[in-house]
Amino acid sequence: MNPRNYDVVVVGGGIVGLSTAMAIIKSYPKTKIVVLEKESGIATHQTGHNSGVIHAGLYYRPGSHKAEFSVNGGKKLRKFCDENGIPYDLVGKLVVATSDNEIPALENLYQRGTANGIEGLEIISSAQMAEIEPHAFGVKAIWCPATGIVDYSKVADAYASIIQEHQVDLVLGTEVREIKEQNQKIRVSTTGEDIEANYLINCAGMYADRLAEQMGLNTGLRIIPFRGEYYVLKPERSALVNGLIYPVPNPEFPFLGVHFTKRIGGSVEAGPNAVLAWAREGYRHLDINVSDVADTLKFRGFWRMVGRYWKTGMGEFHRSLSKSAFVDALRVMMPEVGPSDLVRAGAGVRAQAVDLEGKLIDDFRIVASHRSVHVLNAPSPAATASISIGEHIRDIAAENFQLIK
Repeated sequence: MNPRNYDVVVVGGGIVGLSTAMAIIKSYPKTKIVVLEKESGIATHQTGHNSGVIHAGLYYRPGSHKAEFSVNGGKKLRKFCDENGIPYDLVGKLVVATSDNEIPALENLYQRGTANGIEGLEIISSAQMAEIEPHAFGVKAIWCPATGIVDYSKVADAYASIIQEHQVDLVLGTEVREIKEQNQKIRVSTTGEDIEANYLINCAGMYADRLAEQMGLNTGLRIIPFRGEYYVLKPERSALVNGLIYPVPNPEFPFLGVHFTKRIGGSVEAGPNAVLAWAREGYRHLDINVSDVADTLKFRGFWRMVGRYWKTGMGEFHRSLSKSAFVDALRVMMPEVGPSDLVRAGAGVRAQAVDLEGKLIDDFRIVASHRSVHVLNAPSPAATASISIGEHIRDIAAENFQLIK
């Protein structure tokens, strides 16, 4: 059977893949595009397990993709939600210093946020903090009123509707098996119908490194899966939290520490921790994929990562196994919270790119060739920044591909 022909194939039906297809088809409406998603629905992995925060850009190094994408992308996302009737709420975020030792790091964070142009950012006293979050504890805090919450599954649904209205084919339940470049075409063999395209954009998340390698790219990176586990406050205790309450992050570790997050539906999540997962879709403790484990263990960068972060990792693992340890970490910011207030909720898996030196890649990593673009690392705030990321990938594609307006 002859393959179906397209100008561009996008692999991955998460929020980044959908936003990329949306950006391209709006700018190049004659482009024939197909989005391939291996699951039966869109946005079922990282997007569907997202905590729902619209990040303002507080944490990110000025000049980085994270900073640029989150500040501009957050504004674009809110405008998109307004135009498409998607509810969101600017509940604001407190980043809390619970001891004087954390104040220098807090002030450095404030300087970053100011450099990134975040509106309304201020350092406040414990008395001012109590007016915003009466049950939180801290000696000083950053107040970031530009932080919000939204349901990213609804955002992804809206992206999907728009691309389909523009005649983009969205093919679900179709897993990519093999990619070959031949005769100036890209042949994509799948579990369904095979695809042939002029160009490919790899937004495969957990599997982005493997697809890149299939196309002959030596990226020097490996996706290492980290599971983030959550608790949720019982409904009768959800009034303890009005918005978002975060600790001062460890600048050496690209995870933000356990925190409180109000969801758009009114519930309050606590977490996540960050523990190594033994499967790229390892949402539960006992989820083990032998192939994924072997892929991780044979990667030199993994062992160097262990050498760098083993102490931090042991602490995260301890909180994973011990509810009391998890609660103790939360009580630093909110002493009133006890084990009986929390019930275990779901988990997400983060596709964390690690290089050969064992460094956790902290910024977006997007690599282009003459016929493909590969999103090799799309960490938080990827959902917040999805419109900006999609436009950025579109611009890379326009520079490297021959797209027809």
